[in-house]
Amino acid sequence: MIEIESLSKSFGPRTLWSGLSFTVERRQMLALTGPSGSGKSTLLNCLGLLDAPSSGAIRHEGRDITGFGPRATRHYRRDVLGYLFQNYALIENASVAANLEVAMKPRRARKGDPTVAEALERVGLAGREKEQVHRLSGGEQQRVALARLIVKQPALVLADEPTGALDHDNTSMVVEILRTMCEEGCAVVIATHDDAVRDRCDVVLTVGDAAHPVPVKERQLS
Repeated sequence: MIEIESLSKSFGPRTLWSGLSFTVERRQMLALTGPSGSGKSTLLNCLGLLDAPSSGAIRHEGRDITGFGPRATRHYRRDVLGYLFQNYALIENASVAANLEVAMKPRRARKGDPTVAEALERVGLAGREKEQVHRLSGGEQQRVALARLIVKQPALVLADEPTGALDHDNTSMVVEILRTMCEEGCAVVIATHDDAVRDRCDVVLTVGDAAHPVPVKERQLS
């Protein structure tokens, strides 16, 4: 799915990380861990073409996406990526259904794609299509953001501390939905400080370290 080769990122004299190389496979959840300021969000932004690495390559299915122009970048974000943020990134003055329909419009519907109603049922918000987002709790808004991912059906999900402001129940729900999406064929890269989230992932990469990505089972046994 995604291959990162010798990636480096610097801001002036400060280097966040260098020589970073790893692969994210389909049906895999990879956790990015490390202290605040280590560059987890910056790495996600590079994978989403919201920021550019200082050197190295990011390849999606063999193509170096770091050289994409504006049009190819738009298509990559539209056709490949899905985002999940701590602040939900929803249209607050719109309805729940309108927020999901925005994710569906850029692409052609495919047979078997989840409907808005089906996606909301999966996240425990069945029948709440007409509610205004700004009237929902934080946990409910993150559920809407998850439903938006479900209807979009991205190949790669980039999640930046998506459980940072959630209680235990909502955190568990977020992880379960992301795990299900993985099993259905997408890849997930999630930046997290939460040990419970980290331990549900398949591979852990400590950003800022020279260490290579470590499978969760291997790490727990070591």
